[in-house]
Amino acid sequence: MKVAFFDAKPYDKPSFDRYGAENSIEFKYFETKLNEDTAELANGYDAVCAFVNDTVDAKVIDKLCGMGIKVLALRCAGFNNVDMKYAYGKLHVLRVPAYSPYAVAEHAMALLLTSIRRIHKAYIRSRDFNFSLSGLTGFDLHGKTVGVIGTGRIGRVFIDICRGFGMKVLAYDKFPAQGLDNGDTVRYVGTDELFANSDIISLHCPLTEETYHIVSEESLQKCKKGVVLINTSRGALVDAEALLNGIKSRKVGAACLDVYEEESNLFFEDNSGHILEDDTLARLISMPNVIVTSHQAFLTEEALENIAETTVLNLVEFFNKNQCENELCYRFGNTEDCKNGKCF
Repeated sequence: MKVAFFDAKPYDKPSFDRYGAENSIEFKYFETKLNEDTAELANGYDAVCAFVNDTVDAKVIDKLCGMGIKVLALRCAGFNNVDMKYAYGKLHVLRVPAYSPYAVAEHAMALLLTSIRRIHKAYIRSRDFNFSLSGLTGFDLHGKTVGVIGTGRIGRVFIDICRGFGMKVLAYDKFPAQGLDNGDTVRYVGTDELFANSDIISLHCPLTEETYHIVSEESLQKCKKGVVLINTSRGALVDAEALLNGIKSRKVGAACLDVYEEESNLFFEDNSGHILEDDTLARLISMPNVIVTSHQAFLTEEALENIAETTVLNLVEFFNKNQCENELCYRFGNTEDCKNGKCF
């Protein structure tokens, strides 16, 4: 089996090469992202492997299908970059539903601790032998209330970490997890109550029509003055302009961002020699109370291993059985057909 692998990075290759060799899959690595202009590179391959910032819209889907490609293997959990409604009946879309919830949840906490204890500023100072403590005052997490939007695998791990710090948790999810709400330290509430009563808000939900800009001018107005926002999920959950305004008005005390809604042409690349044309991102990064990392929350050795293994096994399962447990068509098509291997 030959697979065209788009948006390839050096850290992807060792795990995919190893699992590919074990399962007779040959990966051809393309550094370019998948889009309408690059889709032709997949000609002659059996499947395509894509990542979060690859574009799989109607035009790309038509090009892939025109070359006889029927399988798209996403090496990520999110799929908002794929036109799923258009793909149904044309392209089988497989994904990695979970790789390491600990990686993302731990990164979210790392960002939070770095921000509120000014670790990044202290590091820069000490490199210049400046050991002054002026301006480095933080606050305790113990006893604070954290609002967690999204209580899937990652959200629940983050909640466990927060509880370890002695924090109280207000949670929101359209589909609440059974047994999580204990009526005391962890409670499910509506979004209005969560925004109004949280000292810290962390986003761990998928990007859908309902969650698009869940953090907006309106929702930020409901928040406590000085609220800390963490986003390690999807950039477009946060209205970046609204966030910038919230920071300037002092409504938002700090922001910890591993994702950004217009990141697709910026993140995962070295842009240090270029002028940043995205004024909103440039202004956010310039703020002293904003930390931005480049969509690296997933990037641990364990997660990379899990991503490669699951992606390869997804491909093997599909080509051997004409169905795959991790196929996404059930969200948009006939669930029973998918279970019976008759998606389309």
